[in-house]
Amino acid sequence: MGKLLISYTPFEIRVGLVEDQTLVEFNVERPSEKSLVGNIYKGKVVKIVPGINSAFLDLGLERTAFLFGDDLVPSGDIEWSREVTPFNLQDILKEGQEILVQVTKEPIGQKGARVSTNLTLPGHYLVFLPYFQHTGISRKIKDEDTRKALRETVERLKPPETGWIIRTAAVEADEDALKREMEFLLCLWEEIKERSKKVRAPALVYEEPNIAFRAIRDLVNREISSIVVDDREFYLRLKEFLERYFPEFLPTLDLYEGKEDLFYVHGFQVDVRKLLSRKVWLKSGGFILIEPCEAFTAIDVNTGRYLGEGRELEETVLKINLEASQEIAYQLRLRNIGGLIVIDFIDMDDPKHQELVLETLKNALKKDKAKHSFLPITPFGILQMTRERKRDSLYEIFYETCPFCGGEGKIKSKRTVYYEILRRILKMGPHLRNKKLEIEVHPSLTEIIGEEIHYLEDLEKKFTFKAILKSNENFLPWEYKFHLVTSSGKGVKSAEVSCSLS
Repeated sequence: MGKLLISYTPFEIRVGLVEDQTLVEFNVERPSEKSLVGNIYKGKVVKIVPGINSAFLDLGLERTAFLFGDDLVPSGDIEWSREVTPFNLQDILKEGQEILVQVTKEPIGQKGARVSTNLTLPGHYLVFLPYFQHTGISRKIKDEDTRKALRETVERLKPPETGWIIRTAAVEADEDALKREMEFLLCLWEEIKERSKKVRAPALVYEEPNIAFRAIRDLVNREISSIVVDDREFYLRLKEFLERYFPEFLPTLDLYEGKEDLFYVHGFQVDVRKLLSRKVWLKSGGFILIEPCEAFTAIDVNTGRYLGEGRELEETVLKINLEASQEIAYQLRLRNIGGLIVIDFIDMDDPKHQELVLETLKNALKKDKAKHSFLPITPFGILQMTRERKRDSLYEIFYETCPFCGGEGKIKSKRTVYYEILRRILKMGPHLRNKKLEIEVHPSLTEIIGEEIHYLEDLEKKFTFKAILKSNENFLPWEYKFHLVTSSGKGVKSAEVSCSLS
């Protein structure tokens, strides 16, 4: 049985999903950095780009949102002939036009949010599609009799000309629960339409609930034995929410009033550095390296300390790759890594072993609600896959680009900084004659200067000046400063400061 842990503070909400005594999902939301995915805006078209069949919309956010042609569907304020396909977005939208859109992907870097006119309102059992009329059903529901029964029930309950998707959780719902949720989503849609009529673009029309309510909506099922909350006021809000919409889950809600951290009490010490560690050890002694990059995430599988147990090399490689597949699936879900993922498994000569490793990874990701796609493992052991990315990963929540290294993750070596100082002195050359040059450096730099002081002494002789080294603990390891002093000691002149990593 599983648990949903919800730790609430006014500045941060932490939600963890526990399965088989293991923390398999961990999400954090801060009011100041709240996700935009799922929000519905009344936006204004500010620019249409025919070359890429796209448009930019003003939603009232920092950057304009991006609407791709494939994300445009007929709606209450957009109409066109259904016979005309493919279409040109410029023939349908006009600059200055106001339309309802929903955020499907967060803004990333310099890119604005991605939006769609295909609005969806998700519930626990159903998803309402205001602009469609068909009834879809989750592919994860495999049993044909169950699929048929659910589809017939929803078709009977739904109003004419409305569209619905039956979610996996609907397997556990009775007809009353489905009817109650359908009525709630229809009522919500009426509220959204009324509000959209009263506001002018750009404006927020509907905001997705916070992460705790979304977790209950999307994650809770019969396998969740308890929902534990550590704040009384927030507990009462969740209780009211369950009483109104999901009374069947009300008995699972518990209040924790202890002083210790909720996650620590349940056996999980959430240390960000360990949680997002670059190296993850496997039980066998092998390890994986996880490297988030700009365009993709690279994962490398290594044998580490594992040398096998007298087995053939191929069996040893297979054992590590199978174990790595399980761990990679766990880490992708826990860290919420999305987008393109490239996994470098240890080379396998046997195609059957490659298929087994791929199948193991797919099976390990079955409980993951994010969508995946895979390519076959190459002869070199490379697997390319994608994982749906809608919200920020834990890297983006907990980390920001280092202001000192600019995201490079490395700094100049001490010897490189020392040689840079020597080159600056060479450049200053004749201007140093009969003067003193005070060189302030970080204390860590004095060791390498001492080892190779003869280079500096040679320059002193060449340009007839005196170098005076001073250490400054307030400097960064690569920072230095020159002070030129005339022979009379008058007129101290500061020279340049270097803090560059280039």
